[in-house]
Amino acid sequence: MTGNDCLRRIRYILDLDDRKMISVFAEADHAVTREQISAWLKKDDDPDYELCTDTVFSLFLNGLINLKRGKKDGAQVEPEKRMTNNTVFRKLKIAFNLQAEEILSILALSDLRISKHELSAFFRRTDHKHYRECKDQILRNFLMGMQIKLRGKNETDSEESGESVYDLTYQSPDT
Repeated sequence: MTGNDCLRRIRYILDLDDRKMISVFAEADHAVTREQISAWLKKDDDPDYELCTDTVFSLFLNGLINLKRGKKDGAQVEPEKRMTNNTVFRKLKIAFNLQAEEILSILALSDLRISKHELSAFFRRTDHKHYRECKDQILRNFLMGMQIKLRGKNETDSEESGESVYDLTYQSPDT
């Protein structure tokens, strides 16, 4: 999955507006503009679409971890230059302080059942003999399960019916 796809899904799952998105990046000591966020959240075929690089997406996830778990003392964690689905999955696990059983139940919400051993293989070092690459389907199902858990099942029905569940337009607090 691309950083843009994950960013859109996480934004929807957590119901983050532009101001909150900017503050998540600020938690990782990185400044972004509303225009940058808007460009990252656009559909791939939009002329204003901008690729969210792995480094930028890593900064967002680091900021999410800092927001949810609190900042560690000392220097901030360096953002990854290359993000894999395994890295994204691991950072989300850390941000939401999830244990294996909780992740398995979240995956079950999206009708995906895997064993605890299969799950642990995603979080191993790449040079470990039982390491397994996290495919897009696993990460997509995890994000869908998080959406169901945090927003409810009814919200996903509109996605299946073709309605857009990603209302990413900025609405001023004045309106």
